[in-house]
Amino acid sequence: MLKDRAFGALLLATALSLPFASPSYAVATLDTALAPLQAPADDATDLDPETVRRELDSFRAARITLRQAMTIAEALHAGSTTADISFDGAAAQPVYRVKTVQRDRVWRHAINATTGEVMDHEAASPLATLDTEDQSNLLVLRALRHRLSDAVLVAERAAAGKAISGGLTREAGKLNFVIVVVSGADLKQVILEPPRARVR
Repeated sequence: MLKDRAFGALLLATALSLPFASPSYAVATLDTALAPLQAPADDATDLDPETVRRELDSFRAARITLRQAMTIAEALHAGSTTADISFDGAAAQPVYRVKTVQRDRVWRHAINATTGEVMDHEAASPLATLDTEDQSNLLVLRALRHRLSDAVLVAERAAAGKAISGGLTREAGKLNFVIVVVSGADLKQVILEPPRARVR
């Protein structure tokens, strides 16, 4: 994902292979969360179980889904696509924090998770202000046939739940979609490799 990763991506996991849409052109893995949740070593703040429980309870009570929030944010700027989205239940009112890309600009919005109202607009940032890796990821994202919304739909079906966050990650030269899904009492991380997503 872009630099401010959602808490859901901080999971211990085991891998299971799943198809994206057709095994002939994509690879996916499903990681099932194990308890207790732990933050990576470079994260100064620990995720205590009570904080995670409150976040998940707030998410389960939300009326607006992550996919609906993406649609709302993308409709604000014609031709934009979502690059990163995460649920924030710690805000005064629970919101989805959404980053969209439109041509050479990045937009950030907060979408109310109860009403779908746009709570916060941030002025567009030029793509050139991001670091080289994020610029590269977003340029590849714009060229892909599949969108983050496609990956969210596949992940929700594969993990039998509702997505709480989604974004981009690059490992070993490959750009992947990473989606975290709430499935019953578990968090599951689904990584989807779109076709022709290899970056230099």
